[in-house]
Amino acid sequence: MRTTGQRGISLTGLIVVLALLGVLGLLAMQIIPAYSEYRAVSSAIVKAKAAGGTPQEIRAAFDRAAEAGYITSISGRDLEIERVDGEQQVSFAYERKIHLAGPASLLLEYSGSTAKK
Repeated sequence: MRTTGQRGISLTGLIVVLALLGVLGLLAMQIIPAYSEYRAVSSAIVKAKAAGGTPQEIRAAFDRAAEAGYITSISGRDLEIERVDGEQQVSFAYERKIHLAGPASLLLEYSGSTAKK
């Protein structure tokens, strides 16, 4: 008579898998809002460029869009506005630091521009 071994995951294996999934879930809950804000900033600079002609008007338009879009990591004064080939180009760069636990943190670096790719 042949006996077959048990198949499946052990309780210890299940606990490890659930702990890893929990850590990944907590990390995702921290990163997703930061990425969502980055997408809002990218959209706001395109709208600000279309709305204003001078650098001051572009910054003011961005600040209005930032207030409406709950953008807190960057403001209009942080934008770099320059004329390239006769056209205004708006760009930005900022960092977002997410505290994880103890001395560990995650640094996200975001940048973008209205320049044609």
